[in-house]
Formats: sequence, C-alpha cells, structure tokens
Amino acid sequence: MPALKTRSASAVQTARRLLNSIIAVVALTAAIIASAAPALAHDATPTAARPQGWSYPFSCCSGYDCRAVSQTSISERPEGYVIKGTGEVVAYSDARIKNSPDGEYHWCSVAGANDGKTICLFVPPSSF
Repeated sequence: MPALKTRSASAVQTARRLLNSIIAVVALTAAIIASAAPALAHDATPTAARPQGWSYPFSCCSGYDCRAVSQTSISERPEGYVIKGTGEVVAYSDARIKNSPDGEYHWCSVAGANDGKTICLFVPPSSF
C-alpha cells in the first residue's frame, strides 16, 4: 500500500492565507463594481421633485425604451396627447398614459427610437 503524502502544517496555513486573500480581492472588486454602476436603464433621472429618481415599469421599458422629453415634444389637443416627432396621437383614455411621478414628460417608444410607436407616455398632472 502506498504511503499517504502529508502536507506540513505551514503549507496548509499558507494555502489558506492565499485562498482568503483571493476571496477578499474578489469581494472587494464586486463591491466596487456594484457601487460604481450607473443607474439602471429602467431608472428615470433624478429631478427636484424626485431627487432619488424612480423606475419605469417593465411593462413600459425594456431597458432602453424610455426617456425624459421636453414639454415642447408633447402637445395636448382635444383628441389626446400628440407626440410631435411622430405625429402619433395617444388618446387621453388610452391605457398607455401614465401619471408621471416627477411631474415631467417621459416617453417610452419601441426600441427607444425617436420615430417609434409609443409604449407608454408619462404625463404631469393636469392643471386646471
């Protein structure tokens, strides 16, 4: 029967230190990457009204479909909201109309294209 090779206690201790060092470096690297990551694509840019920002619902955004748009990009007509870049009319009663959490216009279009069809339109509260 062959003799079992034994490792010295110092070799085992050295291997443990090396393994612990590798684990520490991996954990530190993961923490740095996580803290430095930009806002997710589903997140709206923070505003004065919502300094922490807010998240677009997944039903509206696939990671790149939504963005804030200026007030001049959307107009209100008797038939509904008109997307000036496309001429698309979204009726006031349309389920794609959502309340804007930050009081700004946000437009979600297919593939985030400026000439795409509207998925969702976040609108500020109406002023009477």
